[in-house]
Amino acid sequence: MDAHASPSRPLWRWGGGMPDARNGTGTGAGGTGWSLGRLFPWQRRPAVAGVDGVDVAPTQRAATHIVDDPGVLLTWEDVCVTVAGGAYGGQPVSILRGISGHAGPGEVLAIMGPSGCGKTTLLDTLAGRLGPGVNETGLILINGRREKLAFGTSAYVTQDNVLMSTMSVREAVYYSAQLQLPGTMPAAEKRAHADGVIREMGLGDAMDTRIGGRMTKGISGGQRKRLTICVEMLTRPRLLFLDEPTSGLDSAASYHVMSHIARVAAREGMTVVAAVHQPSGDVFDLFHNLCLLSHGRTVFFGAASEANQFFTQSGFPCPQLRSPSDHFLRTINKDFDEEIVESSKARRKTAAEAIDILTDAYQSPAYSEKTTNRIAEMKQIGGAPFRKREQASFSTKLFVLTRRSFVNMHRDIGYYWMRLGIYLGIGICLGTIFYQVGHSYSSIQSRCEVIMYTTALLTFMAIGGFPSFVEDVKVFRRERLSGHYGVAEFVISNTLSATPYLAVIAVIPGAMLYYLTGLTKGADHFVYFVINLCMCTLLVESMMMIIAVIVPDFLMGIIVGAGVQGVMMLNGGFFRLPKELPKPVWKYPCYYISFHKYAVQGFYKNEFIGQTFPSDQLVEKNVTISGLQVLQEKLQVEMGYSKWVNIAILCGMMVVYRMMFFAIVKVAEEVRTKRRGMKWKWCK
Repeated sequence: MDAHASPSRPLWRWGGGMPDARNGTGTGAGGTGWSLGRLFPWQRRPAVAGVDGVDVAPTQRAATHIVDDPGVLLTWEDVCVTVAGGAYGGQPVSILRGISGHAGPGEVLAIMGPSGCGKTTLLDTLAGRLGPGVNETGLILINGRREKLAFGTSAYVTQDNVLMSTMSVREAVYYSAQLQLPGTMPAAEKRAHADGVIREMGLGDAMDTRIGGRMTKGISGGQRKRLTICVEMLTRPRLLFLDEPTSGLDSAASYHVMSHIARVAAREGMTVVAAVHQPSGDVFDLFHNLCLLSHGRTVFFGAASEANQFFTQSGFPCPQLRSPSDHFLRTINKDFDEEIVESSKARRKTAAEAIDILTDAYQSPAYSEKTTNRIAEMKQIGGAPFRKREQASFSTKLFVLTRRSFVNMHRDIGYYWMRLGIYLGIGICLGTIFYQVGHSYSSIQSRCEVIMYTTALLTFMAIGGFPSFVEDVKVFRRERLSGHYGVAEFVISNTLSATPYLAVIAVIPGAMLYYLTGLTKGADHFVYFVINLCMCTLLVESMMMIIAVIVPDFLMGIIVGAGVQGVMMLNGGFFRLPKELPKPVWKYPCYYISFHKYAVQGFYKNEFIGQTFPSDQLVEKNVTISGLQVLQEKLQVEMGYSKWVNIAILCGMMVVYRMMFFAIVKVAEEVRTKRRGMKWKWCK
């Protein structure tokens, strides 16, 4: 097999013949090369030619193939979604009320309606992504059964384009391909497939352009949307959810993107459910079915081609030269109810009246029963159960994530490089202020101040990289929900990629500061000093990971992180000696869970053990005191264990914090799954 297969050839066809874009069949001789179809074999629905070269769903003659086709038959009945009232004890607010519908293989279902009608909520409900505090009832079935969406079988393109701003378009898709595509697939074919998907979405000219973000300009908003779709289309999922796929795109780009999705859906038997805000006439013609919502109620559900007739029969015909989609949305939008809508009746009606008329018309047997009967048919047909697709191995994911994170940290100036510059500047200031503190009695206090200030500053400045880390957590959440990798891979890769940078920002400023201030000489003392600084920064990064997953807003996260570190700093044993701390709360347990205690005491042991200083000449002349006396009597350091034990404790705390992050994410997922399972049982 040619290792450099044409990127325009679908992934599952490599080794076969070049497929015809219209009928989905190969024109060349069958090959023996690698194919995704061999790993995930299923019978695909044949496509037939449609309008403007776009394939459309098969007609009823192909219905007999549905039983053998494990394509997705998605049905939902009487779906209601409510959220708690704004005030304490307030009445729940209804978002969706009794929504029913269906979507089948090879079809594109468009969910339309004015802003705030519940489009995204319905999409999240069908995809199982409703957040906490949202109550859901109703019956949602996949192939006639309750089924969990497994990796590779479904994908969700969110309205927010959550991408790594430092990556180029090519890199973003390449890294995602290495995470999603099977480990048995050669790397060259992964790259070729990724290039093909990029070109299909019209991003060929922007392949090497950085995505851009808060600090640098990159690709446009429309290109971001197309790139997000690229990433989710890599595995050709059987069920694709799209939230506002045409937002930010011009009419031409919208048509090309949606026509490509419709073509792939028809060719591959993919079920597509898209929440669309304002499609053009050409894009609207690509939809097979239409779900029209207004304020949580179904105004119309059925074939998109029948919607115009439905509005006409209900007394709201579409004027000539007006797009049907524009007419539908203008008719059912009551946000501007002082404006009346056009009606064929003698009296012109408000949008609220039009919605009531249309809703009542849809509930008539001519329309609602058609939907109900189709749902019953799809439930009886059923289909093959979902099976998780093969993806990259744990080691491959770990390597790819570590490499991607390392590149991201290298390019993002706000992650570590800006901190390095600040540390160097403050290191020079601190080193010149405390230049060569010497070995006088007053140098004891000076050494303590240098140690405490260094520890506090280096750890406190970790919040400077919090905005960048929050962006990484957002990417992690999106990719985790899509099943690209697990929490363990993310935690380990983040640790591995961050450690070299943390070592750099600890070693360079630390070395300059150490020798300018004249701290205890010796390579072993300096090595311990640097290791302790590295452990402190790693520990604080771990703590900020927990804050980022609990408080996703970067501004609030910075405030919370600064507050937590401020409390720990107060209990570190410097501002108040350990024996002087109030025992309730502040010493037990705050003093013992503050990492500053172990970091500072480790620095103290490293600095004072083996040293001698003259005593206070005002109290006692010609007498020296040892560093051990300073530690025990003046600083009240716990001397029952070695300074390396302090390092071990810091390392243990860092591991505990990372495990807490892991546990919080896993528990949140389990709670969401169990909560949804309880609702399903209640619905039965």
